Amino acid sequence: YTAEATATGAGRNGRVQSHGEDAPLDLKLSSPKALGGPGDGQNPEQLFAMGYASCFLGALQLVASQAGKKDLAKEAKIHTFVHLGVPEGAQGFGINVDIKVEGVQDDALIQAAHDFCPYSRALKSGAKVTVSKA
Repeated sequence: YTAEATATGAGRNGRVQSHGEDAPLDLKLSSPKALGGPGDGQNPEQLFAMGYASCFLGALQLVASQAGKKDLAKEAKIHTFVHLGVPEGAQGFGINVDIKVEGVQDDALIQAAHDFCPYSRALKSGAKVTVSKA
């Protein structure tokens, strides 16, 4: 599966659209008020936080099911906090992520979900990124 999106306009104050047959999205982007922007649209950190939360929840439910503990994760909620700031030793922006798991007390399941989730793996181990001209 490959998800596809296109950003246009003024970057963080432009538009982003997903493409494909799976209910495409078309969102207005806006820098957050906390960064001096108008805050009247979504921002990349919100989208990242939403994707990470849903992916981590799916991973948690899957590993719980595989461990025969499906009921332990049935009512789980995942809260993600994506912090935008200055990276150490580099220019530009960096992110830090805090994940809070609500409704699950099993530390082994939570760690297994973290190990399984593609977002977690990408942030821990890196992701292959290829940049080229269209």
